[in-house]
Amino acid sequence: MSLVFGQVEPAVFQAYAFWGAVLGLKMLLMSVLTGMQRGSKKVFSNPEDVKPGGKVAYNDPDVERVRRAHRNDMENILPYFIIAFLYMFTSPSVFVAVNLFRLVATVRISHTVFYVFAKQHSVRGLSWAVGFVTTVFMAVQILLHFL
Repeated sequence: MSLVFGQVEPAVFQAYAFWGAVLGLKMLLMSVLTGMQRGSKKVFSNPEDVKPGGKVAYNDPDVERVRRAHRNDMENILPYFIIAFLYMFTSPSVFVAVNLFRLVATVRISHTVFYVFAKQHSVRGLSWAVGFVTTVFMAVQILLHFL
C-alpha cells in the first residue's frame, strides 16, 4: 500500500500538536473567563444562574467583550486547525512550519490580551492580521501543492 500524502515530518507534527493544544486550552479558558466576568459583574444569561444581587442581562459591555474575543477565536482558530493540519502534508520546511505554528499561537494569545485586558485596537488588529495572513499563506501553499 502506498502513502497518499507521503510522510509528515515528526518535528512538524510535534509542533502542530503542541501549539494546537496551547490554542485549544486558550479557547477553553475563554469560557472560564466569560464565566468569571459574569460572576464578578453579577450578570447572568440564564435565570436559574442568578445569584443574590445579580440579574439576567445580555448586554453587559465587559462580558460581551470577552464573548466577542471568544467568537473571534472560533472564527480564526478553528479554520487554522484544519488548514495547519493539511499544511503538514505539503512537506514544508521544518523551520518554516514550526515557526508558523508558533507565530499563530503567539499572535492569537496576544490578540486576546489586547482585546480583553489592554483594549488596544492597533495591537489587537495587528495580532489578528498576522494570524490571518499566516493561515492564508498555509492555505495557498496547500492549494499550490495539491493543484
